[in-house]
Amino acid sequence: MPRFAANLSMMYAEHAFLDRFAAAAADGFAAVEYLFPYAFDAVELAQRLADHGLQQVLFNAPPGDWDAGERGIACLPGREAEFRRGFVEQALPYALALRCPRVHVMAGRAPAGASGEVLRAVYVANLEWAAQQAAPHGVDVLIEPINTRDIPGFFLNRQDQAHEIVQEVGAPNLKVQMDLYHCQIVEGDLAMKIRQYLPTGRVGHIQIAGVPERHEPDVGELHYPYLLALIDELGYAGHIGCEYRPRAGTSAGLGWLPTHKASPT
Repeated sequence: MPRFAANLSMMYAEHAFLDRFAAAAADGFAAVEYLFPYAFDAVELAQRLADHGLQQVLFNAPPGDWDAGERGIACLPGREAEFRRGFVEQALPYALALRCPRVHVMAGRAPAGASGEVLRAVYVANLEWAAQQAAPHGVDVLIEPINTRDIPGFFLNRQDQAHEIVQEVGAPNLKVQMDLYHCQIVEGDLAMKIRQYLPTGRVGHIQIAGVPERHEPDVGELHYPYLLALIDELGYAGHIGCEYRPRAGTSAGLGWLPTHKASPT
């Protein structure tokens, strides 16, 4: 049975962020992920994890100016020093404090008129460097193809593109974050993509959501019971992040979760 992680950036929004750890644990989750930890003290976050028996499995490296619309800077020429400073001064220390084994590096939006070859070269160089910094600490660096409907202009969009970069870099701790929501929107044919890429060992994390509204996985065009059974059949041992926006209360919408036991009424 796959292991699920609650995404606390999207789920349990009815609670203050620091209260979402308790809510996730109460619903039976043993692991959590979220976008960014940096607004909170690492000691406080570690205590919340420990208090509720939760494992932190993923968060993102600093993305640039998020409020201004930046969605990562790893592919942006001229931002290399900022990217590297954020990775070693923020992302890695938080990963170690939270005992988090993986950090997602967002590629960023391609600037208008920028050369794709130049952006790719910057991206690859930054990923090589980040993987080298993270390796001694046992931390994996992840890259995620994201659809351009949700993030217009995002540089990395396809699974084959991501796997090609991972193979080119050749670092064993650089892997792909395979979000089935984004993959369905851009490429489709999810079962075959799962069969193609999971056996390579280069998929470091999986995320799910319903398509197209990004609600619970049992809402929309995907049949997740089949996909989850396939993932299990292929021996995937990692976590599956529940990165979706609940239609109403988070707990009330967990009927899709194979391990969820409904509260008595």
